[in-house]
Amino acid sequence: MRYIDLVNQTFHFPTELFKLENDSLTFNDIALQPIIEQYGTPLRLTYLPKIGEQVNKCREWFKKAMQKHNYQGDYTYFYCTKSSHFKFVLDEVLKNQVEIETSSAYDLVIMKKLYADKKITKQTQIICNGYKRQAYTDLIREFINEGFNCLPILDNMGELEAYQNLNKPIQVGIRVAADEKPNFSFYTSRLGIRHNDIVDFYKQQIHENPNFKLKMLHFFINSGIKDTAYYWSELNRIVYKYCELKKICPDLDTIDIGGGFPIQNNLHFDYDYEHMINEIVKTIKYVCDKNFVPTPHIFTEFGSFTVGESGCHIFSVAGEKLQNERELWYMIDGSFITHLPDTWGIGQKFLMLPINNWEHEAQKVNLGGVTCDSDDFYNSDAYTINIYLPKINGDKQYIGFFHTGAYQESLAGYGGTQHCLIPSPRHVLIDRNEKGELTTSLFHAEQDAEQMLKILGY
Repeated sequence: MRYIDLVNQTFHFPTELFKLENDSLTFNDIALQPIIEQYGTPLRLTYLPKIGEQVNKCREWFKKAMQKHNYQGDYTYFYCTKSSHFKFVLDEVLKNQVEIETSSAYDLVIMKKLYADKKITKQTQIICNGYKRQAYTDLIREFINEGFNCLPILDNMGELEAYQNLNKPIQVGIRVAADEKPNFSFYTSRLGIRHNDIVDFYKQQIHENPNFKLKMLHFFINSGIKDTAYYWSELNRIVYKYCELKKICPDLDTIDIGGGFPIQNNLHFDYDYEHMINEIVKTIKYVCDKNFVPTPHIFTEFGSFTVGESGCHIFSVAGEKLQNERELWYMIDGSFITHLPDTWGIGQKFLMLPINNWEHEAQKVNLGGVTCDSDDFYNSDAYTINIYLPKINGDKQYIGFFHTGAYQESLAGYGGTQHCLIPSPRHVLIDRNEKGELTTSLFHAEQDAEQMLKILGY
């Protein structure tokens, strides 16, 4: 069976994003073969207009849902920088008047660069999430004192102390520790303040403190926004907590829905974004009306949804290896561990398609990277337990992994850009001298902001 026939009998093809022209794949109406011939492989592509498309689609969905339910509150779209910190991504995001969510001290160093380049202003909303060490809280204090619209989200009750004695009263948010999904290793998220502690914490440390006003409740679902009993239970729980607090805290007026939308990882992807947004808005309004509380403004923080579908990685098949009667390997000219680390680190599956040779006969294969690590492989697709690709028959074969625009530099090599821009730690070597005594030496100091920013193009 030809590869094109296999796809046609399994999926609706072509799609809005993927089509064939002269037996070669197009992505967002971009002919990929000429780009490959010009630049070679392995190759990473980023289609920048897709970022703005995602932002504006989401805004329109929320606008329609709020109009439908006569929802009294505003919607604000935030980009969480941890998904991709590259300058070209932030530049494109900010063209679309998106606000920013940060996760680390180095994120705020990036904000300084963007401000200097007039990409953001002091009015740009910056919400600061994550468990914060002193370098992070010091920069938050600096931003607030310099007049930036910077809102720290308290991850623990002790964090409030870091923002005492600023030059003006400030608004803060509270992250609510969500219950984890039933099959997770722990019952409750390690991040955020316990659900049952929040009201007492507010009464004791914020309510009569002239330095602080509670503006927002934030919750984050690690598995993302999905139409499951677990998600709706957690959403209801946070809205009920909002209502409870709103009755004693008139400054509270916003809910931040973290967790993010999924992105397309196979041709059979049928997630109904518009339906989910409609149900979210309806749920928040229902609970607030039931409790006689005004509906809050809604913030969302979308990272993968914003930038994920803008990216793709393309490899060549460097050779074939039949290792036994059943296991045929296509060896790519790259590495899954280094180029697509989520495939190795968390078992992420991406939308994988051949670029050319769709008229060739299909066969079951495994894909292997060129490193000497036995885990450098990819052998099942998001929608099937097997991978099928065209037989090569002596021709050059190119393979694309699509919607790889988020997080794939996060597990970079030594001295690279790590997840949430957490720096590489200092590296100490321990040895013994001729007398058998222990010796230590600093091999490499902790990575600094300048090193990371240079990698990211700032």
